[in-house]
Amino acid sequence: MAPGKKLDIAKLVFALAIPQAAGVIGAVFTYPSISGWYAFLVKPEFMPPSWVFAPAWTLLYLLMGASLYLILKRPGKEARKAAIVFGFQLALNVIWSILFFGLRNPALAFTEILALWAMIGATIWQFMKIDKRAAYMMVPYILWVTFAAVLNYYVWILNA
Repeated sequence: MAPGKKLDIAKLVFALAIPQAAGVIGAVFTYPSISGWYAFLVKPEFMPPSWVFAPAWTLLYLLMGASLYLILKRPGKEARKAAIVFGFQLALNVIWSILFFGLRNPALAFTEILALWAMIGATIWQFMKIDKRAAYMMVPYILWVTFAAVLNYYVWILNA
């Protein structure tokens, strides 16, 4: 393999584990509400069944981790900056679960998901400057969060 193309197992494991860990933290707030509070909410007709969300998020977290790995492999200030922006969007991802499921506040969660969406966009922008593949791997995530924002909005309005 050419220099820089070598697989760094430690960085790969770290990069894949970080988004999955965020998912686990979010799940701590999500799962207790699924069969209780969330089950009794009025939901839009286009809401997917609950079982769709876990595999979708697992796949998205894997893509996010692979994307982060491509950035972490790169030396320099720009890569560090991009990784920090990634960390902020990941923190906002967890906070959304806390607001929506933990605090049971769809209105506040909707406001927060708009910030999350913007931060994902900023992450994609930063990644694009370093490795286009990393940026492209984040596109399914921003599309899913766009859909999640629409769902969040309708849950908020239908249950206000």
